[in-house]
Amino acid sequence: MGKIFRGYSKCDAAASSSSSSSQTTTSTSITDTVNGSHQFKITGYSLSKGLGIGKYIASDTFMVGGYAWAIYFYPDGKSMEDNAGYVSLFIALASEGTDVRALFELTLLDQSGKERHKVHSHFVRTLESGPYTLKYRGSMWGYKRFFRRNLLEQSDYLKDDCLSVHCSVGVVKSHTEGPKIISIAVPPSNIGQQFGQLLESGKRTDVNFEVEGEVFAVHKLVLAARSPVFRAQLFGPMKDHNTQCIKVEDMKAQVFKALLHFIYWDTLPDMEELTGVNSKWASTLMSQHLLAAADRYGLERLRLLCEASLCDNVAINTVATTLALAEQHHCFQLKAVCLKFVAMPENLRAVMQTDGFEYLEESCRSLLTELLEYVAKESEHSIVVCRHGNEAILDGSDVNGRRVKQRL
Repeated sequence: MGKIFRGYSKCDAAASSSSSSSQTTTSTSITDTVNGSHQFKITGYSLSKGLGIGKYIASDTFMVGGYAWAIYFYPDGKSMEDNAGYVSLFIALASEGTDVRALFELTLLDQSGKERHKVHSHFVRTLESGPYTLKYRGSMWGYKRFFRRNLLEQSDYLKDDCLSVHCSVGVVKSHTEGPKIISIAVPPSNIGQQFGQLLESGKRTDVNFEVEGEVFAVHKLVLAARSPVFRAQLFGPMKDHNTQCIKVEDMKAQVFKALLHFIYWDTLPDMEELTGVNSKWASTLMSQHLLAAADRYGLERLRLLCEASLCDNVAINTVATTLALAEQHHCFQLKAVCLKFVAMPENLRAVMQTDGFEYLEESCRSLLTELLEYVAKESEHSIVVCRHGNEAILDGSDVNGRRVKQRL
């Protein structure tokens, strides 16, 4: 019999060697928690007693891990069997979600300074039972028998008829990471800095604006690109032909300067540096004027930045004028924040004594009706007690319509 031999070339050998080798790839599954916390202050505890079994006082919602949460305090207990002697405390999922896994900790703060807090934590037993799973919106974790009521009322946890609860939430998140092939550090955009330097240099300006006697030299194309109002004013069919000096009425020079800063730099200016006053009041006043200017020139992002800044700096002496501003310029979130702040019992009377409240009465009386609704909501939780007769009512006048100056 004949034999058949198969010969291998060098190329065949290389191919064979390549096919027999293998490449190993890797990936890593990472499970961790996104943590956040919220402190809930409950004032007027004694007034909340008798609210009813299953009736609760709720905190504002707060965001952790992409979900909204809220703390629920039941002064008379959550269910019938616990009403006899315990208060109940729970943390609840307040947004849509399915099978949200999380860790929780509820802490009743010791207000004596001894730091003997009452802590119920899910974090310390994660290995034993794993994270808690909330199936749907409204699912809760907590304790029906959180604290015996008679002991609570004699403890250092209750001070000046006030309780303070601290809640921590850790939402479980998982993701898988593969190897990074390259890593190139890309610097952030500095286009705003470059345009800002163009404004400061004063080079190639082609239009002047006069505000309160102060002249600002700027660039038509930059203003037109940023603002539809400037675009119409400078290039539209009804454009202003006198570009040597366009006068701006009803605006302060500092405000126009801040407006230009945003147009070129794309950031808010330092309000204290701009006003030359180290005061929150001055910064708030500038933010109010700048919001109105942003609305006037169609700068939506600037308007929202000013709205956010004013939301973060609501105060007794400025909230009434801020509320009127929010109504006039359709800033709905700012309006809601202001209404809620004014309606708080510890703020209401003080706000009513400010000049801003008198301005609010004169310019936006319709807001008083909405303010009454917010006060009524507070009353439902036994926080505000509304009395009539000879005491001052919401608009700062007595039952006969006479103006009354109230004392705190």
